[in-house]
Amino acid sequence: MNIQVTAPYKQICSRLALTGSKSESNRVLIIAALSKEKFTIHDLASARDTQTLIDILVQLPDVHEGVEQVFDVGPAGTAMRFLAGLLSISPGRFLLTGSERMKNRPIGILVDALRSIGAEISYAGKEGFPPLRIRGKKLSGGVVNLNPGVSSQFVSSLMLIGPVLPDGLNISFTKEPVSRPYLNMTMELMRYFGAEINWEGNEIRIASSPYQSRDFCVEADWSAASYWFEVVALAKEADLFLGGLHSESLQGDRVVREIFEMLGVQSHYEEGGIRLIKNQDAIVPEFLNFDFSDCPDIAQTLACTCAGLGIGGHFTGLKTLRIKETDRLTALQNELAKFGVRTEIPSDDEMILFSGELKTPSVPVNTYEDHRIAMAFAPLALVAGPVIIEERSVVDKSYPAFWTDLVQVGFELN
Repeated sequence: MNIQVTAPYKQICSRLALTGSKSESNRVLIIAALSKEKFTIHDLASARDTQTLIDILVQLPDVHEGVEQVFDVGPAGTAMRFLAGLLSISPGRFLLTGSERMKNRPIGILVDALRSIGAEISYAGKEGFPPLRIRGKKLSGGVVNLNPGVSSQFVSSLMLIGPVLPDGLNISFTKEPVSRPYLNMTMELMRYFGAEINWEGNEIRIASSPYQSRDFCVEADWSAASYWFEVVALAKEADLFLGGLHSESLQGDRVVREIFEMLGVQSHYEEGGIRLIKNQDAIVPEFLNFDFSDCPDIAQTLACTCAGLGIGGHFTGLKTLRIKETDRLTALQNELAKFGVRTEIPSDDEMILFSGELKTPSVPVNTYEDHRIAMAFAPLALVAGPVIIEERSVVDKSYPAFWTDLVQVGFELN
């Protein structure tokens, strides 16, 4: 179902309680599944991807080794990658599958790495892609050589199982990792639960040391917060409080605070969260250069913000966007064109955005079943007039309350 977004008021003043971080939630859920004793996780993400992972994990203890268990993650990429590692060391026979798009998202690098330490995994369809047939068994661990330049989730999947392997795990990189903050997040969460892990140069060393059960509170999602930074940047006036965020965050997307300072959004931490203020006197640059290698999930947000402000940009570090929920580079180019914004994609790693005045789109924004496209384009209603977004429910993947929160701050939906 389509949804029309209108912004009759250009002044934003409200308070929001954001959903928990999907990245933190999914990592801690895997750690919980690998821990001998249960612990409590507070403020888990409300994201559909997280619920999908929970639904699968609760079934694991009841798996019968003689019967193949089918687990369908739908479009949940994190669940696919993390479960590939977890199921490899879980007794049983599994078919790990997903949506049609998931079946076209490469996973061969992770499969090869798991096979190198003895995992029994085969492809049930196209070579190098899901679905996967996995026969779980005890693995000793050892040394893995890995190309981390495609997805940090491949590395995190291996890292998470490392402490429960009798010989531990050493992961050697063949090139510089992408999205390094996500690997730092995985490492710090593992340490919180007692893992002995060190990263020196191009090698991560993980000792065999069982996870220790400790209650955990999930921080609010900085990726979700990025859309509200966009709203404040595009509004005429804004004073918006986002609950659940703090300065000592493990999430790489916290960099939105520094980025949007350049785009007229002042922010400061208060008790329980962060307050965003539209800086009326800010001098916004005419052209913005930014490397998204460490934070690819906010690339769409920044591109739409720059388009809404009428400024150009040269964005790099975008190569992982090709294998996300959709080809996000091409999707961005197609949908920005509907607003009269011209872009060029000189390579798989970069995009050039040309400045210009936005026009009201005459056709709906196609989301390509990608939640981040819907949420990045919706705020453009503040400057481009009514915006129609296809697939209203697509935001459920990471931020089910997005439309409700949009209404709360003054937008209208039809």
